[in-house]
Amino acid sequence: MKILIVTVAGMSTRFSKSVGKEVIKCLYNESDFSDSLISRLINQPCEYDRYIIVGGYRYNELVSSLKEKFDTDRIDFVENPFYEEYGSGYSLYYGIKKALSYNFDELVFAEGDLFVDTESYKKVWTSEKSVITCNNEPIEANKAVAYYFSLDNKVHYIYDTGHSALTISEPFLSIYNSGQIWKFSDYNKVKEIYDDMEETLWQGTNLVFIEKYFNSINHNDTEIIKFSEWINCNTVEDFRKIKE
Repeated sequence: MKILIVTVAGMSTRFSKSVGKEVIKCLYNESDFSDSLISRLINQPCEYDRYIIVGGYRYNELVSSLKEKFDTDRIDFVENPFYEEYGSGYSLYYGIKKALSYNFDELVFAEGDLFVDTESYKKVWTSEKSVITCNNEPIEANKAVAYYFSLDNKVHYIYDTGHSALTISEPFLSIYNSGQIWKFSDYNKVKEIYDDMEETLWQGTNLVFIEKYFNSINHNDTEIIKFSEWINCNTVEDFRKIKE
């Protein structure tokens, strides 16, 4: 069984400010719903057995809107009621909790404000390994989620919630700009880390679980996939680059 988790719980303050009104970012479009980020992601030509959508901000509106647009037989809607209090890790917590109720073979996690080209996305879907993704954008502290491999081949994520500066305090082998989509191909390892993580660790970013997972599996069981086209839609100007 293949499962896709998409987290769209946040308030998208920067995006709404750029639009000039409060919006649910993943639903936003300027011509047709098929142009929305959630539609582009779910309608990729890579079908999953289950889709888990974790919402929070204007949750009921999100669910009713998606039920109008999609056949929801394979979609599970999960609410994160703490989307304002805690970080992105809590949305992933709820998503994994639901995913573990299924005996999945592969679990893909995608943040819900991304555009990725189809051919690159297919590589993630078809890979038989656990997957870390990267993109071609410069690593800039004001927007990038970066990761590097230390001398012992462990992955370490670096991200500044204040969008000010990134710091690496040790030698490293390589550094990447994260594509913010991951595949977890080891059910037992996902469950083990999920069960062992203290609640406070979930209250930060989703990178805590991700780092723990990839550092607990064999390095040879991990594949790094680079996206040819990738846009993280922080503002409406980013969104409009998709059509460009």
